[in-house]
Amino acid sequence: MKRHHLLFVMTVLVIVVLDQISKVYIDTHMTLHDSIPVVQGFFNITYVRNPGAAFGFLADSTPLVRAFFLIGVSIFASGLIVYYVMKMKTEDILLTYGMSLIMGGAVGNLIDRVRLGEVIDFLDVYISTYHWPAFNVADSAVSIGAVILFYKLIRGQV
Repeated sequence: MKRHHLLFVMTVLVIVVLDQISKVYIDTHMTLHDSIPVVQGFFNITYVRNPGAAFGFLADSTPLVRAFFLIGVSIFASGLIVYYVMKMKTEDILLTYGMSLIMGGAVGNLIDRVRLGEVIDFLDVYISTYHWPAFNVADSAVSIGAVILFYKLIRGQV
């Protein structure tokens, strides 16, 4: 196995495990909509569930449409990422790391969608009454991976 393939697999596994452990902890130790202030006026741990995608996309759709679309997109995107990483001609560690973060996050949220029909979110960032939509470890990994991928794209290294 090539070094960047091992990095890819290990990073995906770490993200999925951290994501699922944090979600199980929140689900078993908090009641839905409970909130614990961490940094007053900026950050809470708030247990919510999101039946849709980012920013509530498709949250009002029927469960069948949501499941078909969101699970299908996750599986398709994951397949593309694996294909791309396996076909990479260079061992670009930063690009591999970015792709593995996206894949790990996608798999973490996919597990929730298959298991629960929705995603557990709990990281609540806000200033005064302006809240960023709650998110989780998987969402964070996807976001960081996307920033890395965007950086590589604008540098012409993808």
